This record gives sequence, C-alpha cells and structure tokens, in this order.
Amino acid sequence: MIERLCIIGVGLIGGSLARALRDAGFCREVVGAGRNPAHLQKAVDLGVIDRYETDLARAVAGADMVLVSVPLGAMAAVFSAIKGHLDGHAVLTDAGSAKGGVVDAARQVFAGLPAFFVPGHPIAGTEQSGVEASFASLYRDRRVILTPLPETDTRATARVREMWEAAGAEVVEMDPVHHDAVLAATSHLPHVLAYALVESLARLGDDGEVFAYAAGGFRDFTRIASSDPVMWRDICLANGDAIQLMIEHFVADLQELTGAIQNRDGQLLLDLFTSARDARDRYVEK
Repeated sequence: MIERLCIIGVGLIGGSLARALRDAGFCREVVGAGRNPAHLQKAVDLGVIDRYETDLARAVAGADMVLVSVPLGAMAAVFSAIKGHLDGHAVLTDAGSAKGGVVDAARQVFAGLPAFFVPGHPIAGTEQSGVEASFASLYRDRRVILTPLPETDTRATARVREMWEAAGAEVVEMDPVHHDAVLAATSHLPHVLAYALVESLARLGDDGEVFAYAAGGFRDFTRIASSDPVMWRDICLANGDAIQLMIEHFVADLQELTGAIQNRDGQLLLDLFTSARDARDRYVEK
C-alpha cells in the first residue's frame, strides 16, 4: 500500500497509473506536480489526483513513492528540483523510455546513484497524450521493465515492483544498457520509421491526395506518428547510438529488398515476405 504517491508529470502514463492504483485500492493519496496549473486542475477535476503542487519540493514532501513521468530532456531538472526534499523512506522511480540517460542524470545530480532510485519503463501507451487520455486498464497484462543497478536497494525495487503489479502489469528486470538496445529495436525504430514515412509522403506536394486514399494498413502502420513529438525527440537524443545502429541495420535490409524489386526477383521477395510474416506470427501474435 502506498500512503502518498507523488506523480511528477500527470499525463497518459502517470495519470493511468494513478487511476489503476485507485481502482486497486493500493494508494491512499495522489499528489500531482508540474508546471501548468490548468492542466493539473483538470487532473483533479477528472479524479485522477487529489491535489497538486507546482513547486516540486513541496510536491514530494511526505510522499513514500515518487514517479517522475516527464520527457527525458527534463529528467535532470526534475532531479535537481527534488534533491534534498525527499522523505527518508521515499522511493523514487521514473517512466523514461531510455534508461542510460536517466541513470546518468541521476548519478550527476545526486552525486552517485541513490539507493532509493529504481529506474523503470512501462511498455504501454497510446498515440494520445495528456491526462484526458489516461485510463485505468492501460497497464493490464502489459510489461514494465525495471532496471535496478548494484547500488539500488532491493527493498526499493520490491516496492516499485509491487506498485506496478497492483496496476495489473507484468514486471521484469533488465540491465539498462540491454534495455536501451532492445527498445531501440522494438519501439524507437518503429516510431522513427512511422514519422519518416508520413513526413516523406507529406513532402510529395500533392495537396494531401495520397493521404485521402490511405486505407487501414497505412493508418495502422502510421498511428504512432501521432505521438508526442517532444517525447520522441528526447528519446532519439537520449538513445541515439542504439537507434542509429538499428537504422543502419534496417537500411541494409531495405537495400536488399530494393535490389529484389529492381531485379524483379520474385523468389527473393517471396522468401523475405514469408520470413517476415512467419516471424511476426511466431513472436508477436502468439
């Protein structure tokens, strides 16, 4: 049970966690924090949080669990604002999509990785953003990756695990470097490709005709290009090395496919498409 949960950044991710924990009876009070009073008041009106603070030091006072759910580029500033203001029993965690940069920011701000800090990443979301888009079942049967380090107190990790499990998630642990490599392939690259495809078509200069004929496949593939651009800019900057490696790998495969089309190599095309279909059916739709 969490007595007081402080969520810094009450959007889709933080708001959905608050709703899930309320429904589970796992949290007595939720305090929201951020820079926009109107946005935070909306969260109060929706029943997502009980009250809010725009001063982060006041927001975390008395909280036994603090979730930082802000764009990666803002993590260091948040850590600096709450440094020295957390209660002695508080556990700090985050929801950032790239862990290496978050861990580095925590080490720098706190002059070493605090034992009470448990880096985390919920593998859930939609293309929508904001507290209005939050819903209690977002994490049900979804994975949350925790990336504790040797300095992390195992009791803190256990408390964060318990919180996410109460929200309905399956919790796994992973090394931060491995996490960033895996997510570069499964999440970051697909988002980059979706943005790139939509931008490429938008530059055709046909006054939107190509989009007028977009069917279900296009909508399914590009849905994630409606995601928050600020968040994805920060992810690309924070996990740039791993994403670049995946882009280079993808470009090489795309060149092979391009060659097959140029050469009218039907057998190679069939082999590539069949292999891709079988891999998706085996690993994604099982």
